Amino acid sequence: MADEMNSDSGMDRRTAVRELMQERGDTLVVSGLGTPSYDLFAAGDHDGNLYMWGAMGGAALVGLGLALAQPARPILVLTGDGEQLMGLGGLATIATKAPANLTIVALDNGRYGETGMQLSHTGLGIDLHRVAAACGFRHAVELVDLEQLRAFRGEIAKRDGGPRFATLRVGAGPHERALPPRDGVHLKNRFRQHLGLGVN
Repeated sequence: MADEMNSDSGMDRRTAVRELMQERGDTLVVSGLGTPSYDLFAAGDHDGNLYMWGAMGGAALVGLGLALAQPARPILVLTGDGEQLMGLGGLATIATKAPANLTIVALDNGRYGETGMQLSHTGLGIDLHRVAAACGFRHAVELVDLEQLRAFRGEIAKRDGGPRFATLRVGAGPHERALPPRDGVHLKNRFRQHLGLGVN
């Protein structure tokens, strides 16, 4: 247990994301601005990863568009609590469109990690999985340890039963940045090629 928790009594985010990405199969992953992208890249770069270098609050909606365009592929959005708080309205849109193949996982440390570790609304008591459930997500859970995370991991590969939302409680401990490529055109083209689409 000691290696999966940090001083804030949340899972170590790098360990958690690495576990989450085990046996990913043909899952396509959209990662939100900042540390979710660093964590995903640290878990292993992949042509099916679309790292968001901007559009704060937009990762879940990019995932929605991708899920609607690629209904035969499981889609995972890996975002942070601060970013998802900026896109709460997007959860309502996702719930009404009801993409069965979409899973959103919010890495929640209760902080705005990119701007100085100020308390976020989740650090003050807001539960994003409860917001998602209230919007109409078919499956919304809170994950507080690796055992729960591993049990949930099988949901990500599903192409039905969604949309799903998980709040993944992580600690606020620091990690060295693991920076994916910053060239947006390169990332877009690589992702399109992975999907067998033309590049222009």
